[in-house]
Amino acid sequence: MRHLFEPSPVNDAFGDPGLYIDFRDERRALLVDLGDITALPPRKLMRLSHVLVSHTHMDHFSGFDHLLRVVLGRKEEITLVGGPGFLSSVEHKLRAYSWNVVHRYEIPLSLHVREVAIDGRDLQARFCSRTAFERQAQPPMERVGDVLHEEAAFRLRGRFVDHDIPCLAFAIEEKARLKVDKARLAQLGIGTGPWLRELKHAVLTGAAETAPIELRWRDAAGEHCESRQIGQLRDVILDMVPGRRIGYVTDLRYTEDNAAALCALLADVDLLFIESVFLESDREQAARKNHLTARQAGELARRVGAKAVVPFHFSPRYEGRAAELIAENQAAWAGVNQ
Repeated sequence: MRHLFEPSPVNDAFGDPGLYIDFRDERRALLVDLGDITALPPRKLMRLSHVLVSHTHMDHFSGFDHLLRVVLGRKEEITLVGGPGFLSSVEHKLRAYSWNVVHRYEIPLSLHVREVAIDGRDLQARFCSRTAFERQAQPPMERVGDVLHEEAAFRLRGRFVDHDIPCLAFAIEEKARLKVDKARLAQLGIGTGPWLRELKHAVLTGAAETAPIELRWRDAAGEHCESRQIGQLRDVILDMVPGRRIGYVTDLRYTEDNAAALCALLADVDLLFIESVFLESDREQAARKNHLTARQAGELARRVGAKAVVPFHFSPRYEGRAAELIAENQAAWAGVNQ
């Protein structure tokens, strides 16, 4: 079964961390971390609806200027989410430029910025090109648990880990999905078409069983159109299946508190992207830098029950030795080093 979204690293394992999450069959994508993003063509950046920033070290945030330059005058809005101090970080970036012309652009750009607070009362602000990106405060948002954003088909969750500064780890979760049973559909004498997407959306958003839906499809006999109630179709042709969950973890110490935070956020995650900066032989260096070794990352992946693991964010000192980091990470995840 096709999943809702498809994740892919922005750079190779030695480049700046970043994960591009493309929504299948939609002109939309998410981006996790905002370092060097020049590998992403403008058409991909234009699809972004949300950008999640783990923390504002340069290799996670220096790409803000590039993103802004691509979307300015071409895109209407984008949401950015980050941790403590994030509103000021974005504001200072914007204040670095002169905006005496931008208000004339035909397409105004609004940046909706959310600062995830440790106490759960998140701050929000809006920066619009029509007002030279002046900061416009919005009412604070009371966060429910660790949910940062939620829609009918997916949710974004985040928890803080310790990197000597607060750093956000993220879970991108596809909600339970509806699978079409084509054999049962054929028995009803109905063909596939865009109406199936409308039916799935109606069911997932809790539409009334008596609500009508227009069925349109084309086959060898020509075009067909008929109306059915949602309740007549839901249980006959649709089956509920679990959605896929993706985890993104980078820049953290190897501590029990961090492990506990990840277990709460990412238990049994389907696919985990996790930093593996140093080899275990350089464990002391990893501790000084507040990073993980490949083995520690694998152990954390094992503890959260990750079904698959992708190590990334390798230190440049291991250029040409990526296979060693991957092998160490995968062995620890499989329990070989236990």
